Amino acid sequence: MNPTDHGILLMDAPAIERAIKRIAHEIIEHNPDLSRIVLAGIPLRGVELSRRLAAHLRAFGGVEVFSGVVDVSMHRDDFHLRGRLPTPQPTVLPLDLTQRTIILVDDVLFTGRTCRAALDAISSFGRPARIQLATLLDRGHRELPIRPDYVGKNVPSALSERVMVRLTNVDPEGDHVWLKRD
Repeated sequence: MNPTDHGILLMDAPAIERAIKRIAHEIIEHNPDLSRIVLAGIPLRGVELSRRLAAHLRAFGGVEVFSGVVDVSMHRDDFHLRGRLPTPQPTVLPLDLTQRTIILVDDVLFTGRTCRAALDAISSFGRPARIQLATLLDRGHRELPIRPDYVGKNVPSALSERVMVRLTNVDPEGDHVWLKRD
């Protein structure tokens, strides 16, 4: 790990790619019928991770997996803590979630509140058979009883630290994950 202006480098592009591939293989192992899978990325970077996972599931499993979006902006419980409200994005899910396994995809799992908001958003669209959670990084500090099914990397961190994920197609810096100490 090299300290820089961004902080401590936790993952570079090859490490991110390896983590996404590993998660894809784990999804295949735990879900015998990939045709029933719906990847639901949480904006912003979860959507890009979902797209990449879908490509790997197609390559490794030979099945086209639905990759959509679940917007959590109107389901958050921390409006009063944020300086500004997030811009709502359209949720894109199949019309019928029955008998489907939804895999929520996000970049960083921290307190669990974003995941809770995503669960609330999904419930307004239907009742899937089950919901799983995939995250590139798990940094701990849960405030809710939420546990990821698939994790790219566990990153123990202090509450005062920030984890910054940057992904090509979303950020100009390309694929990197940094730990910033305040």
